[in-house]
Amino acid sequence: MTESGVTRLRGEGLTLAYDQRTITRDLDVTIPDNSFTVIIGPNACGKSTLLRALSRMLRPSTGTVLLDGDDIHRRPAKQVARILGLLPQSSIAPDGITVAELVSRGRYPHQGLLRQWSPDDERVVAESMRATGVQELADRLVDELSGGQRQRVWIAMALAQETPLLLLDEPTTYLDIAHQIEILDLCAHLHEEQGRTMVAVLHDLNHAARYATHLIAMRDGELVAAGQPREIVTAELVERVFGLPCRVIEDPETGAPLVIPAARRRRPGAPALAAGALAFPA
Repeated sequence: MTESGVTRLRGEGLTLAYDQRTITRDLDVTIPDNSFTVIIGPNACGKSTLLRALSRMLRPSTGTVLLDGDDIHRRPAKQVARILGLLPQSSIAPDGITVAELVSRGRYPHQGLLRQWSPDDERVVAESMRATGVQELADRLVDELSGGQRQRVWIAMALAQETPLLLLDEPTTYLDIAHQIEILDLCAHLHEEQGRTMVAVLHDLNHAARYATHLIAMRDGELVAAGQPREIVTAELVERVFGLPCRVIEDPETGAPLVIPAARRRRPGAPALAAGALAFPA
């Protein structure tokens, strides 16, 4: 929380719309400070729309997004960009730009007429590339990189903004499973080691349950549940949100909830799990 005791980022009574089509109506949402919050839900339920509103990219039809207690749209754009960073769903780098040049663009909110590029900017860019493991790619063209490498570079640029709040819209989309885990491990490190408040939209419920400290579950533009994964991820919730019959067990690696979709039919000879193993952990 801020010194005044106000949660840094929240939305009150949000009605969000695109092209006169209402996506959410009268939605209240709070992002706990110092959390790794993940927003989950089926396609077209309003996850990315909510993230765009929280990041000041979409103005609510009604309601208010509050950043440190103030309407985010009444604050200067550069001021907001020094507090809140955003990694959009589709990020396209300019042609011919190197990794170091792209990461350096994260320092834009700190520039001004009386403050140009400085040794401090150079230090932050170097630290951001080092934190994301892309320092050896500094002179490479972004267009030449793999999907996982590009995602790390974009996260490095967001880190270079030096914002305490970082929002990521589907950061693992189009990545294979190894690179998905790599990116989520990096996000968890940024949250745990650097104390950043992270907010991400994810499609994979098991990834969300494993990495999040706080989950927001949405369906049809409404908030269905919010809380710690251990508290809210149940078979009933998964079926209500995704329409998916399932069992929820304890992840043997992390102890987090693990969703096992119901099979159409059991394969001949497949062992049945003991009933006790399928119970959601207390």
